[in-house]
Amino acid sequence: MIRKIGFAILCLTAMGLYGQNGTVSPYSYFGIGDLRSGSTIENRMMGGLSLYTDSIHLTLKNPAGYGKLRLTTYTAGMSHREISLNSFTEQEKTSVTNLEYLAIGFPISPKISAGFGLRPFSSVGYDVLQERTNTNGNEETNLYSGEGGINQVFFSLGFELARNLNLGASVNYNFGTLENTKTQRVEGLQYGTQETQISDVGGYDFVYGLTFTPRIKDKYTLFTSAVINTQVNLISENTQTINSFSLSTGNTIEELEVNLAQQGLKNTELKIPTIATFGLGFGEDKKWFLGAEYSFQQLSTFENRFLRIQNQEYTDASSYAMGAFYIPDYTSFNSYFKRVIYRAGVRYDFTGIVVNGKEIQNFGITFGLGLPLGGSFSNLNLGFEWGKRGTTAADLIEEKYFGVNVGVSFNDRWFQKRKIN
Repeated sequence: MIRKIGFAILCLTAMGLYGQNGTVSPYSYFGIGDLRSGSTIENRMMGGLSLYTDSIHLTLKNPAGYGKLRLTTYTAGMSHREISLNSFTEQEKTSVTNLEYLAIGFPISPKISAGFGLRPFSSVGYDVLQERTNTNGNEETNLYSGEGGINQVFFSLGFELARNLNLGASVNYNFGTLENTKTQRVEGLQYGTQETQISDVGGYDFVYGLTFTPRIKDKYTLFTSAVINTQVNLISENTQTINSFSLSTGNTIEELEVNLAQQGLKNTELKIPTIATFGLGFGEDKKWFLGAEYSFQQLSTFENRFLRIQNQEYTDASSYAMGAFYIPDYTSFNSYFKRVIYRAGVRYDFTGIVVNGKEIQNFGITFGLGLPLGGSFSNLNLGFEWGKRGTTAADLIEEKYFGVNVGVSFNDRWFQKRKIN
């Protein structure tokens, strides 16, 4: 057991040191960056549902799921995404690979389980080139770039309050750095200018979950869930520098640090509004499941006083998701593929980000396989997703993406007393 604890700690440390929570989306310029899924690969392939829980898998977005956990579970996920960025006249292709999460969950008693882990919460990563003629008739080139993101360490606890009724809670600590840079070159001038804004952020939030899964006719189960992700309160320590540089050599000529304390912007608050998610589903144990979820967030109240952006505002956000799985024969000994879990889902997100009068929306289709490993409950989860976000209207960018996701879930028994005959 000590060896396995050490392995789990090593994995978490590796993610903290080497995990790249990257994105290449121009929409990561807004808010606190591009918000990450936060789901395990198996749930992500069902449209990102947090509704379905069982005794051998972790459900990272719904802590009530720990109330059902009966085996110690190690889980990790990675993703690779091929992306096409399209404007009205141009197209550019790129890709990004990420470690999505590392986590472990374990039973404490027959009715209580706990877990902890590390995952990216948001990502910033973009390069946007803007060319225009200024009021003096000179060609002006602006390069907007950003990097960084916010990571999340979490601890979760779930318990069975009554038969088929589970409650859970998670505490998340968020930390990271957001960096945004604007570089400007003007025709006819010897020097260019560069403005860099850096925010070091940190803060807590809490997640409360409930699942009620009554049996129907001893064969079927009704799944209901509610998850409340409380307001994320982040404290941002900000710095801003402006420098001039030589266009011919690239060397810095002069650098000035802006006195943000005088403007009341040295330390600011970022309050990410509460997200409420409600789910309903139906299924036959170890055979099939179909469910749907609705999420709502009053994002119109969000404000970043330090990073003010023209032609951009926030409105209330919402998401709709539907997902399902099917297992041909869970107990089959003759056919491996009859024990495979086949998953699929769809989701539609109104992100609440409004740019040039257009709200950015996201549509995605997901599907995948849960592949059993040996004769244990462990499995390899392979998933695919296709979708698009944004639009080419109003001088904006449309993203089309195709992703490949891989997750592993290993199971073991801890704290089990040995019996001596």
